[in-house]
Amino acid sequence: MASSTLQILAFALALLGALGATVATLLPNWKVSADVGTNIMTAISQMQGLWMDCTWFSTGVFSCTLKYSVLSLPAYLQTARTTMVLSCMMASLGLCLAALGLKCTRWGGSHRAKGHTAITAGGCFILAGILCLVPASWFTNVVITSFLDSNVPESSKYEPGGAVYVTFVSAGFLLAGGVIFCLSCPGKREGQLDYTSSTDPNKLLQQQLRQEQLQRDQLQRDQLQRERLQREQQQCPHEKLQPDDLDEGKPPKDPLHHDQEPQYYSPSRVPPKDARAGYSLQDYV
Repeated sequence: MASSTLQILAFALALLGALGATVATLLPNWKVSADVGTNIMTAISQMQGLWMDCTWFSTGVFSCTLKYSVLSLPAYLQTARTTMVLSCMMASLGLCLAALGLKCTRWGGSHRAKGHTAITAGGCFILAGILCLVPASWFTNVVITSFLDSNVPESSKYEPGGAVYVTFVSAGFLLAGGVIFCLSCPGKREGQLDYTSSTDPNKLLQQQLRQEQLQRDQLQRDQLQRERLQREQQQCPHEKLQPDDLDEGKPPKDPLHHDQEPQYYSPSRVPPKDARAGYSLQDYV
């Protein structure tokens, strides 16, 4: 029960992380510049994202321009685009696998298969979280370094925008969900039953048929034992055979010679003579 609850919590965290990574990839405010001017048409905010650059004017006009050229972009921006797209793809794959690996669901196969699927989903979430951290960290480092550079004019300095913070939070959710998924399925312990396979109707029917066959075999063996016992009692009416003798395969005892025991003599001793050997035929007559 606790493992299922942890998996549900991990699934919720991973879902939030995947949604956050997707939203952060599309947001245009990865870095923001605020420069207030005296002209009424002066831009009060400039934002740059992975796919477009937007400008907010004091008159309320909001204008965005798409970045069509990929080769003209700096290296950190190209890397951020690639890694964020890969992160969203890995997070989506992890969500699909996690839906199959949840213990509270009926699909996904046996308990063992569900465990392997959940561990794979956790690995996808961890990889997606790392792919989120790489562009966010690199992008933040470039922005802060440019902001602290004294050679850069004040109008060209930018600060990290809200999309960067959303990316960091999403990466944390994905990493937490992936770790919980991996730890919630340590493997089947010894003596642990496979509840999923035991509730399979086909396997239950096979077990019932096997038990019925064993019962019929046991009844047949008991019937044969009783018939054998009756035959032995008819042959030897003076002694009642015991079932233990039949089980062990011992021959029935002779009631006329059960008290006689074999006599053994040492080679150095002369065996006693029979008293009847000293009488002749005339003595008998």
